[in-house]
Amino acid sequence: MASPVVQLPDAQLRPLLAAYDASVRERRWNTLLFGLCLVVAVALSSVSAEVSLGKLFGNIGNFTSYIGRLFHLESGAPVWTDPVEWYWGLARWLRLLAETLLMAYVGTALGAIGAFFLCFLAAANVSPRPWLRLAVRRFCELCRTVPELVFALMFVIAFGLGPMAGVLAVAIHTLGALGKLFAEVVENIDMKPVEGITATGAHWTTAMRYGALPQTLSNFVSYTLLRFEINVRGATVMGFVGAGGIGMDLVEAIRKFYYSDVSAILLLIVITVSVIDTLTGVVRHRLIGLEERR
Repeated sequence: MASPVVQLPDAQLRPLLAAYDASVRERRWNTLLFGLCLVVAVALSSVSAEVSLGKLFGNIGNFTSYIGRLFHLESGAPVWTDPVEWYWGLARWLRLLAETLLMAYVGTALGAIGAFFLCFLAAANVSPRPWLRLAVRRFCELCRTVPELVFALMFVIAFGLGPMAGVLAVAIHTLGALGKLFAEVVENIDMKPVEGITATGAHWTTAMRYGALPQTLSNFVSYTLLRFEINVRGATVMGFVGAGGIGMDLVEAIRKFYYSDVSAILLLIVITVSVIDTLTGVVRHRLIGLEERR
């Protein structure tokens, strides 16, 4: 049987309704005030950044026409009418694309190894010294704050043109990014196994090896695969500053207005990144599933 609805007397109900209406009005005014502040902030930022809507809409045709030229050969025919001419440099582009993938792979591996050894020192729950944790945290922040292109440009100046500069730039940025992610994974572990091993008088490294690592390894691999996807795209862009890979041919084609070459190279990059994203995504989800079942 349904319970009867209790009707409060008007003397008690009226103040409650008034308080509810006042709360709703206050929330609406706060939302309106936030919206006005946001609009003002965007307007001021647009003025500071010299954003011009007139220039944007007045020159949007140049952008669309450039996209259209990308899919036409020098003869004016669409690129798909003559795939042989469109991909005349396929052998060279595939070699450079493989170089880009190797840059991303080696840089990711080096960065992940460095992050693996630093993450236990940066985690608040297992770090042996507070000052050491602070120093490692600041070092990782420095590595991931400086853009990869800046690192790549510095290494190009130091070591010359080529993939070595790209590998070092990817490795340093990956170390900073994965160092933070790995440390957060370690901070979320169950400390009972670590405390049990430490209570036996075992060394700190032994406690990390047998108490912390088994709980974090699958997440480490998952984050590393995710970072590899990101680094494949990043390694492509590094060719713009001479750090090797297919990006060097891409920026050359852009500067020399080889429109069909630009579209051909971009299509290769898109397909490659899509395949890598799909494969690594499958592996990551399987690892996450294993971790949840464990």
